[in-house]
Amino acid sequence: MERLQKVIAHAGVASRRKAEELIVQGKVKVNGKTVTELGTKVTSSDKIEVEGIKIERENKVYYLFYKPSGVISAVSDDKDRKVVTDFFQHVEERIYPVGRLDYDTSGLLLLTNDGEFANLLTHPKYEVPKTYIARVKGLVKRETIKKLEKGIKLEDGMTAPARAKVISADKQKDKTIIEMTIHEGRNRQVRRMLESVGHPVQKLKRERYGFLHLTGLNAGEARELTPHEVKQLRALAESGQNN
Repeated sequence: MERLQKVIAHAGVASRRKAEELIVQGKVKVNGKTVTELGTKVTSSDKIEVEGIKIERENKVYYLFYKPSGVISAVSDDKDRKVVTDFFQHVEERIYPVGRLDYDTSGLLLLTNDGEFANLLTHPKYEVPKTYIARVKGLVKRETIKKLEKGIKLEDGMTAPARAKVISADKQKDKTIIEMTIHEGRNRQVRRMLESVGHPVQKLKRERYGFLHLTGLNAGEARELTPHEVKQLRALAESGQNN
């Protein structure tokens, strides 16, 4: 069940606010009956007409994308920089990213036109683990790993505990490759956590999102999620709900 104005907006007929005006003005019919109540919810089988014209609903689509560095996690950019949807010119549905990856971060990003699905995966009360590989300046000590695993105090509060481990270290180049798994979705969180413990990030990539990974994809490539993967993601998010 979805709100009527949301369905109208998703069909590209009008903005959400304009759709609400059309409903109040008595210009919308559901299954042949005029509806003026804004709280009305409809199912996928309901026939919806706006000003006498039946609306066509988009099929729900779900993509796993390997975002390259130097690309904006958005559908448009006022500075005319490359955005993730530039890689989906062949897709008819109006998709958008689920959450975001920083401009200079590469890796796994989901895109969809399913608002309920996107909200489920990005809502603060749900916890989908996200795993990153970072190349950082300096040699990371065991005590630093323990700090990251306990949580770091940032300007917007204490982070939840993370999982962290050193993959490799290079004394000559004074750098460390570290793997971190977090459940939150704060802005630039991994970068800020590592910088706060004295190890600025030089390169960052999101390797995994829940059980999903980038195997078989190169930067700039995408694949559709299977129906089973979509169900698994929903179940994963719901099982991680904070009580």
